[in-house]
Amino acid sequence: MLPTKHLIIICLLLISSAVFAQRQTISGKVIDSRSEMALQGVTVVVKSTKAGTITNEAGEFSVQALPTDVLEITMVGYVSQTVGINGQTRLTIRLQSTTDELTEIVLVGSRRGGRMKTETPVPVDVVNIGQVSNTTSRMDITSILNYAAPSFNFNKQSGSDGADHIDLATLRGLGPDQTLVLVNGKRRHQTSFIAVFGTRGRGNSGTDLSALPLSAIDRVEILRDGASAQYGSDAIAGVINLVLKKNTGVFTGNVGFGTHYDRKYNPHFEKDYDQYIYHGAFDGNAITFNGNYGVKIGDKGGFINFSANLLSQAKTFRQALDTAANSSDFMYTNVYRRAHGDGSVKNGGAFVNMEVPLQGSTNFYAFGGYNFKKTDAFAFTRNWSARPDRFPTDNNGNMIFVPDIMVPTGDADTFFNPHIQTKISDISVAAGIKGKSAGGWNWDISNSLGRNNFHFYGDKTFNASLGSAQTHFDDGGFNFLQNTVNAIFSKELTSSFNLAVGAEYRYERYELFAGEEASYKNYDATGEKATGAQGFPGFQPGDEVTDNRSVVGVFADAEYDVTSRFLLNGAVRFENYSDFGSTFNMKLASRLKVANNFNLRGSISTGFRAPSLQQINFSSTFTTVQGGTIAEVKIAPNYSPITRAAGIDELKQEKSLNASLGFAWNPISDLSVTIDGYLVKIKDRVVLSGQFSADDPTLDPALTSAMLQLDVALAQFFANAVNTTNRGIDIIIDYNKRLGNGNNFRGLFTANFQSMDIDKINVPAKLSGSQELRATFLTEREQAFILASAPKSKFAINLEYSVGKVTVGTRLTHFGKVVILGYGDGTDTDFSPPFSRGDLYAFVPADSDSRPVKDQFNYSGKLVTDLYFNFKVNRNLSLALGADNLFNVHPDLGINPDARGWAFNNETGGPWDAVQMGGNGMRLFVRVGVTF
Repeated sequence: MLPTKHLIIICLLLISSAVFAQRQTISGKVIDSRSEMALQGVTVVVKSTKAGTITNEAGEFSVQALPTDVLEITMVGYVSQTVGINGQTRLTIRLQSTTDELTEIVLVGSRRGGRMKTETPVPVDVVNIGQVSNTTSRMDITSILNYAAPSFNFNKQSGSDGADHIDLATLRGLGPDQTLVLVNGKRRHQTSFIAVFGTRGRGNSGTDLSALPLSAIDRVEILRDGASAQYGSDAIAGVINLVLKKNTGVFTGNVGFGTHYDRKYNPHFEKDYDQYIYHGAFDGNAITFNGNYGVKIGDKGGFINFSANLLSQAKTFRQALDTAANSSDFMYTNVYRRAHGDGSVKNGGAFVNMEVPLQGSTNFYAFGGYNFKKTDAFAFTRNWSARPDRFPTDNNGNMIFVPDIMVPTGDADTFFNPHIQTKISDISVAAGIKGKSAGGWNWDISNSLGRNNFHFYGDKTFNASLGSAQTHFDDGGFNFLQNTVNAIFSKELTSSFNLAVGAEYRYERYELFAGEEASYKNYDATGEKATGAQGFPGFQPGDEVTDNRSVVGVFADAEYDVTSRFLLNGAVRFENYSDFGSTFNMKLASRLKVANNFNLRGSISTGFRAPSLQQINFSSTFTTVQGGTIAEVKIAPNYSPITRAAGIDELKQEKSLNASLGFAWNPISDLSVTIDGYLVKIKDRVVLSGQFSADDPTLDPALTSAMLQLDVALAQFFANAVNTTNRGIDIIIDYNKRLGNGNNFRGLFTANFQSMDIDKINVPAKLSGSQELRATFLTEREQAFILASAPKSKFAINLEYSVGKVTVGTRLTHFGKVVILGYGDGTDTDFSPPFSRGDLYAFVPADSDSRPVKDQFNYSGKLVTDLYFNFKVNRNLSLALGADNLFNVHPDLGINPDARGWAFNNETGGPWDAVQMGGNGMRLFVRVGVTF
């Protein structure tokens, strides 16, 4: 018989064996309850044993536990949870953030798992489109982001030809093509349009964000840091990533209406003036519909999500109406653009986003859509008294009056306003397969295709040399296609080190096509009639071009948690372009967790932007008529004999050096503070030069000869013309307090302070023969436009309070001072030193004594106030209403008070330039939202 102590030991062993026999592997995934994105770094602890682990980059965990055990789930910024296992072996755990806006997970800027935006080594803004779009009359994403992100800037253009019809924005005061746009992390195609006439960002192209339905976008991630080493060309200022919706089983939609009411500058309120075109007391009337619905595919997380939008927006009409000569707001009658304001838009589009699990961890995904935009905007006015050669006439030289187009005035003049119309289409589709290999490598292989077509038309206008019969013209246009094949592989080689490598092949094609003959030809044998369709003469056969190129790139990206508090991120990228050569770039970023609620962060990187096919190939030939002599003006493509004769080299990449330093601080759980300073030095920026005359005796003889051979009197070029330095600081203070019982308060302060210097103007040797030539290459006026790409300061305060079903809020946005120069009087004959040809477009004679005064427009800082209310009627219906620009604030008038006779000598031909908040004044809105 065994001793008693042996029996006790045996019993204990049997009991222990039975207990351990019941333990099993419990695996699972932890995700954000709102975005359903995987959460890395979540602590998972078995309550009974205190054994635990941390989730990996995919949000996955694995522990040993009893079927009856309880897991404790914790992460900073999220509500802690206890989850019963209840016999399950696989769990999906959804964590709710303590304050959603402060703990949003971002994907852009890292190829590891998503991080909270306050934990990233570089600054990232997250804009929830559903929230911000519901409380404003602004109906396109570009306008919405202008009031939601500190360093995002957008100026709605007017009187600027094609720029009136497309919305191009900037980050940190740089060019619109120096920001890369992604959709679900994949490169988005640019527009085929390039800004040439009368607009900010002259010589630049960019991406039209409004070509995607608002209803398709869940959130916008704005990486405010150079990222060329991670993403390739264009990411000098930063990256905008549009993250599409994935939700299923719920339809969300809204119908909105907005209208402007401006008693100060709407000509409707001065009908007796009888000089201007107007619509009514309320103008710019807009109605929009947005809808979204998703369907589950299978039971493993597959989905397909559909979105659609429609927008119809009418024109606005604005003029300076004060006719009292002793008034500070006095301006003479605007005979240059009698119909001044924003153009009309009809826009419709649809988008699809889907993902389907295949086998194991492999998923197929795809997204894409189509958007069509039809626009109509007024060109500058044609007045019979000033230029009868622009009007159709009979054999005796008498005007042929066309009632539906021409308008008689009270002072015995007649005018007409040509319409510039466009039809713009965007189509895109991206598809890929992603998964995880047996060796633990995450992989993602995709193809993204996008195409933009931009077609101009002239309407309610004439080719005076042809007569009055034809009033609508096909002016031609351009298109751009981009196809990108991308492969990315990443793996956490250790728990603290993640490596990503990848390759990319991109094909691009650009085409410029001519308009119909009547849009550009002069049929008048005497040469006395103006050439082509008035408003926008068509592209000519000599302008036509089709060009393409290919790009191959490889990159590596690593993240290393040196310690639990110190993160390093590094990236290198090599790209080769078939048309201009290779470029190599690098980036190093770091985050130091000084305390649990305080992170220091900084980065340094090199960057680049390849010259676009649009810049290399754009060509336009248009005509001026002076004294019966036809003079051809040529914007010459980069390969043109004229360009080579001017000594302008083949376009090369813009090169940048970026540096940033800042911090993210959470003093309390409901409050975050981020401040980031930045420096961006760019060399060889591509811009459009001034116009050089074949009659200028100081021009190089080879250039004069090349211009004469092509029968060109004036020529201008795209060139790597200027080096600049941007310095600035971004500030974001976000307070979001849940007060209980459905009551919430949010206060958000955002600010950007920036300045730009022009360091050097790179004048070619052949255009440096005289001070006059050097100044013409990039005039003082053009320099002012580069410097005015963003105000020196912009800050906003958004206060919002919710009580039960009712929310009331206000936005206060201050746009800082902007200085722009007018065209001047076109001569320097009455100026002596220190005035020079460099000031050619910057001076006009004063009203009183004709002394030269600066043709400078000082647009002082302005504060815009928005007010909104939202009422949730029930779980299916909500109502929002309010007013943007409640106090009807406008830019200062674009004049020098000493030279009022030179009013309207600006880009828009109106009372002000396209600056700050725009010139339409107060806008009222109402939105009805449905969910079911």
